[in-house]
Amino acid sequence: MSSSPVNDLIEKLPDIAQTYLHGRSIDEVECIVADLAGIARGKAMPGQKFARQPFFYLPNSIFFQTITGDWADEVADGFTEPDMILTPDYETATPAPWTADTTLQVIHDIDDQKGNPVPYAPRNVLKRVVGLYNARGLKPIVAPEMEFYLVAPNTDPAREIEPPMGRSGRRAAARQAYSMSAVDEYGRVIDDIYDFAEAMGLEIDGILQEGGSGQIELNLRHGDPVKLADEMFFFKRMIREAALRHDTYATFMAKPIEGEPGSAMHIHHSVVSLETGENIFSNPDGSETPEFMHFIGGMQRNLPAVIALLAPYVNSYRRYVPDFAAPINLEWGRDNRTTGLRVPVSEPSARRVENRLPGMDCNPYLGIAASLACGLVGLLEKTEPSEPFAGDAYQLESGVPRGLGDALGLLEANPTIQQVLGEEFCRVYTAVKELEYNEFLHVISPWEREHLLLNV
Repeated sequence: MSSSPVNDLIEKLPDIAQTYLHGRSIDEVECIVADLAGIARGKAMPGQKFARQPFFYLPNSIFFQTITGDWADEVADGFTEPDMILTPDYETATPAPWTADTTLQVIHDIDDQKGNPVPYAPRNVLKRVVGLYNARGLKPIVAPEMEFYLVAPNTDPAREIEPPMGRSGRRAAARQAYSMSAVDEYGRVIDDIYDFAEAMGLEIDGILQEGGSGQIELNLRHGDPVKLADEMFFFKRMIREAALRHDTYATFMAKPIEGEPGSAMHIHHSVVSLETGENIFSNPDGSETPEFMHFIGGMQRNLPAVIALLAPYVNSYRRYVPDFAAPINLEWGRDNRTTGLRVPVSEPSARRVENRLPGMDCNPYLGIAASLACGLVGLLEKTEPSEPFAGDAYQLESGVPRGLGDALGLLEANPTIQQVLGEEFCRVYTAVKELEYNEFLHVISPWEREHLLLNV
């Protein structure tokens, strides 16, 4: 094969991308990064141009934007919008199989013009936290779970969300957890998810019906935190596209339907030694190590400070209600799904902690980074946990913030967590979220009009 910019590019790509391109030209490349909300930002360009361009620019203001499109001016460098340098991470190159032409997606590394990682880019925040583990001879391992809803198309924000119409001609039913027939109701969407995942080289550990009407859970295998966050970023784009093919919306909103369970992003954590490859949570005889307890203790003590990252919107806090499969406190227990932290049944080599607090609306890079940061602080400070809770933790008082404003205050009050995540990131994140929260406070809800208009 003669050398050319396109041929040189193809040689840099992972096997899945090379297989996809076999016998085809690259029509388009989507050069993307995740913003604070986890939304894909970037540029699309012809394959020939991408092959000749080693990097490109985007303004740093993409990280100062709220979910409504407003801007946090006070952290925006006088709003001169200096350019960042985006360099392709070729290992992330994967097909976009829902497009009509031959398209690749490539996640990019983000540096400033001096070559330093931009501190408030979410992927860089996660890399920072993983690097702190690595510097101590440790390697964190995570296994995320993704919950989401398939819902009927909704183009009117004033109208309530409805479950999708299934193949039987009836709307998806609630309280059908693990039902195979319930999943079959929207089997065409699930089939496309499987097909797209295979084309993209994304491994699915399992798909099941969750407890809500049209609610799906997708499990991923355990592995490197950055790689799995990349995959979740891709999965969220792909699942939306699979749903749209069948006149259905996929939503990762934490609580889209009143009276139904919320959608979580549970994260399983373990830590291995870089030297031995062994799980530091287990002794050679299979018993639990002090490090295991310290990791749990660090999560208990510090998770309140990162709830603003795990539950990033006003809607997120509607998930934290008793008896709706979401935790309301920071208790930990063995095989206890009512606690915020659960130790699943496992072999000693797979001993791990499941954090059940993150919502599926969080940015996967930031959710994983925040959760790992809490455990790391526990390891460094040798934090002891409470006694494991064996009963129904929903009977206890709430131990998590009740709203975004309170959660942001807890983040600002924890300098240790700010140092782990990066003080500049925390400053930018807090400013953006405070602006979003203030925008929400200007909105008058239907509940207020119904109950307050004529009664107070």
